[in-house]
Amino acid sequence: MTASRTVELDGHIIDSGILEATFDIIMDMDGSFEVEEFTIGRHKTEKSYARLTVEAADDEQLQAIIHELHQNGANPTDPNDATVTPAPEDQVVPTGFYSTTNHPTDIRYEGEWIPVENIEMDCAVVIDPDEPRAYTKVLNAIEEGDHVVTGNTGIRVNPPERPRGQEGAFGFMQGGISSERPSESTIAKIATAIKETKREGGEVLAVCGPALIHSGAREDLADIVRDGYIDMLSIGNGFAVHDIERDLYGTSLGMDTESLNHPRKGHKHHIYTISEVIRAGGIEEAVEQGIVSSGVMYECVKNDVPFVIAGSIRDDGPLPDTITDAVEAQDAIREQAHRADLVLMLSTLLHSVAVGNCLPSTTRTVCVDISPATVTQLVDRGSAQAVGMVTDIGTFVPILADKLQES
Repeated sequence: MTASRTVELDGHIIDSGILEATFDIIMDMDGSFEVEEFTIGRHKTEKSYARLTVEAADDEQLQAIIHELHQNGANPTDPNDATVTPAPEDQVVPTGFYSTTNHPTDIRYEGEWIPVENIEMDCAVVIDPDEPRAYTKVLNAIEEGDHVVTGNTGIRVNPPERPRGQEGAFGFMQGGISSERPSESTIAKIATAIKETKREGGEVLAVCGPALIHSGAREDLADIVRDGYIDMLSIGNGFAVHDIERDLYGTSLGMDTESLNHPRKGHKHHIYTISEVIRAGGIEEAVEQGIVSSGVMYECVKNDVPFVIAGSIRDDGPLPDTITDAVEAQDAIREQAHRADLVLMLSTLLHSVAVGNCLPSTTRTVCVDISPATVTQLVDRGSAQAVGMVTDIGTFVPILADKLQES
């Protein structure tokens, strides 16, 4: 006895590889399919449509295939309302809850499709029946009685598309990683994308690692912040410490970033820096008291650019501004990520992955690192409109600053 179900795909399904992925999933999971209708878009901006019947040996196998197809944007043609089940306890989701992708998603509730707010991967979807509205919640935020979506019925996933001939400032953001593409021309396009984001009233989030300070790009990033191109900063304790250390002692983790020399007692500079900031009461207080007078953190304070410093088990000190509670830090990062329209991930793997997990797949993202493996991991997380650059961050940031200053 076989089981079957009809699914459809709509949009730029050929250019995006969605159609090919659909066929591969069915065959890899030992199912079969028959294409019932296939309309190909004949112009660059014209969409395509496909409807196919998926068959499997039994209903259990079919449901597994449909689940995988659904994650990739193939949606059933016979939608019913989503199944909603109350959460039995705080922080406990119902068995079989729907775990989100980072793609735009709609939920069918009382015969109407409603978009899921603040979409991000690995969350539950909660329905507020009074409005109605659908929104994501991380598991530790679930409250007893929350109306949680379960199963795969009444859920529509819409992966971002890549139409041919895309123009404009963001046309170059078609994914892919290369250490051979012309760096300066790509950086110029990134600068144009940042300017376009700002002109449209969008917000730019910079996610930075301490290598940026070590490489000597500190002053250039400070210029970018001062010029108003960065709206939010997401960093770890190390970045802030080394940035302020450069101001107080001229070193970053004990090394002079200009001469590359290691001054006597330089290895103590970072802990001295932490002590001075703690004595002042925090980074903002250190700036106001004149203790800190330059650098990225200084410009953030002076220009009202909010920053989130997420702590880790490796941190010295840490600084008073560092959020040491992991869940609290995640919530702060999540708030920034949901506001961001463009994200610069600059030479920090773990912190970028943490931020990336909170981003919808539609958020424009630029990943820069000297390690190809780092950039590959960040781009492969699912951001369809991400661009990866394999280059030295100490080269990237100064050129970016120059391009942003050009009229």
